[in-house]
Amino acid sequence: MVDVLAHESELLGLVKEYLDFAEFEDTLKTFLKECKIKGKPLSKSTCGSLRDPKSLKFQRDLLAAFDSGDQKVFFRLWEEHIPRPIRDGDSLAQKLEFYLHIHFAIYLLKHSAGRPDKEDLDERISYFKTYLETKGAALSQTTEFLPFYALPFVPNPMVHPSFKELFQDSWTPELKLKLEKFLALMFKASNTPKLLTLYKENGQSNKDMLQQLHQQLVEAERRSMTYLKRYNRIQADYHNLIGVTAELVDSLEATVSGKMITPEYLQSVCVRLFSNQMRQSLARSVDFTRPGTVSRKLKDVPLLPSLDYEKLKKDLILGSDRLKAFLLQALRWRLTTSHPGEQRETVLQAYISNDLLDCHSHSQRSMLQLLQSKSEVVRQYTARLINAFASLAEGRRYLAQSTKVLRMLEERLKEEDKDVVTRENVLGALQKFSLRRPLQTAMIQDGLIFWLIDILKEPDCLSDYTLEYSVALLMNLCLRSAGKNMCAKVAGLVLKVLSDLLGHENHEIQPYVNGALYSILSIPSIREEARAMVRKCARGLFIDFFSFVEELLDGVLESDDDEDEDDEEDHDTMEADLDKDELIQPQLGELSGEKLLTTEYLGIMTNTGKARRKGTAGVQWGGPEPLRRPVTPSGHRTGYPA
Repeated sequence: MVDVLAHESELLGLVKEYLDFAEFEDTLKTFLKECKIKGKPLSKSTCGSLRDPKSLKFQRDLLAAFDSGDQKVFFRLWEEHIPRPIRDGDSLAQKLEFYLHIHFAIYLLKHSAGRPDKEDLDERISYFKTYLETKGAALSQTTEFLPFYALPFVPNPMVHPSFKELFQDSWTPELKLKLEKFLALMFKASNTPKLLTLYKENGQSNKDMLQQLHQQLVEAERRSMTYLKRYNRIQADYHNLIGVTAELVDSLEATVSGKMITPEYLQSVCVRLFSNQMRQSLARSVDFTRPGTVSRKLKDVPLLPSLDYEKLKKDLILGSDRLKAFLLQALRWRLTTSHPGEQRETVLQAYISNDLLDCHSHSQRSMLQLLQSKSEVVRQYTARLINAFASLAEGRRYLAQSTKVLRMLEERLKEEDKDVVTRENVLGALQKFSLRRPLQTAMIQDGLIFWLIDILKEPDCLSDYTLEYSVALLMNLCLRSAGKNMCAKVAGLVLKVLSDLLGHENHEIQPYVNGALYSILSIPSIREEARAMVRKCARGLFIDFFSFVEELLDGVLESDDDEDEDDEEDHDTMEADLDKDELIQPQLGELSGEKLLTTEYLGIMTNTGKARRKGTAGVQWGGPEPLRRPVTPSGHRTGYPA
């Protein structure tokens, strides 16, 4: 009770303030009357009127100065009544102030009946120029405002195409509406009763915090599952290695006793150490019996049955979402689980010769339209299949014949916000596309570099796969002159993002960060921006790297990278991630995988093998030199030589 009495005056003041705000006039009169009868004092700090006549007069004067073009009065009122923290720290206020300066700079050009007074116009332009060089410089790295930094230097802005929008009749009324909304929002926020503020702070903020924590928990659980799977694989390999070691020790002891150990037995023991793909590599390079035996066995791997692709494509377009998902899964498994060599090449050639993905089709209903399906599973499994195609050199050549596939993948990448795995596979496919020069050019022209820089500003919100492939794709695009010039438009932002990534805990991305930085720093304007960054702030890793690059680039002229016809590092690397975390499982009696294909879609055998071209691939500071050729993360990890 003592605590209540100590704060009673303030509490009663809060109640009065809220009743006044909500316009409970009769209730407020009764409340004040009863407080007076009972001798209850009201806190004076909260009893002021919420409808401040001074703020209303300020708003009227400010809008009048806007309409009359009186910039001195306008900005004097603006600086007196808009708090500095809002003017300097709120992005909405900063952008609005920028456009307000433009309004006053061109006011005479828009409102003078004849030729505007030259002295007055020069004064306004000079005022705007001073703003750009001081407070307005903060927005110089924002694409939206870049063209306006040239406004003070254009002799006749009214006829310049870059400023056409400013001189349209609708521009000034729209800006005034934004100003009115900003003032209403700001003064409404400042007039909010304290009781309501306390409720919001203890209610909504807790709700937002819970949602944020829940989102972080989901992401942490997902990462923990990934790490758990890695741990389980390592543990299984460890136990397998212990078992094999024990067998080899027993075999060694047996030989001491005079027992014969056959080469076939040694081969069977060693083969158990490896997965199917590693076993193929081992069989190609190691023979425990005699030359040629294992090689002949590999050639005996049977070709998979041919399929009725016409029926397959029809069901992929017209079938139920569940059937589509199972078919997409089965077709992907055919590629990912087939033996590298003739078997996999035959599968891929059958897909390409039958135009499985409708890359050459002009029909409105095609396989590629499944990327836009309402079904999350269908979208994801379509993206996985395209990523599998892009993992193989022949598959990339097939997909690269038209920019249609590229455009649809770019659209899906920017729109997909529900399914992380779908976005990962779309990004993976695009990253592999970036090995081919024509597709690099298209992606640069489509502004994909800006999208990548935007998502890489918050790398901790990305999965390991998305982070790694985003940085690798950015590096491949930055190796082109067009890509470097695109980065030069937002040099400060690009350098900040890449310098932050230099110290990221995911060390897999370092070769691509180094490669991107090395490449763009060959542009003089970006190097100058980097020198300014080094002078301003102490980013240790960035300073070391920049010094390293300066030595490498010293005396080297920027090369023209358009002389090579194609940068493709022609190799095949099928990732294990393509088949991770399957979303669908067959129910009792339901067909899936190879059984579904060979039972319902068996076709006439038309096996045609095709020889693969041999190729070499990418390269790898504080450690390795920066990459200078396009690579994929999977290819880089498997150690293709530079």
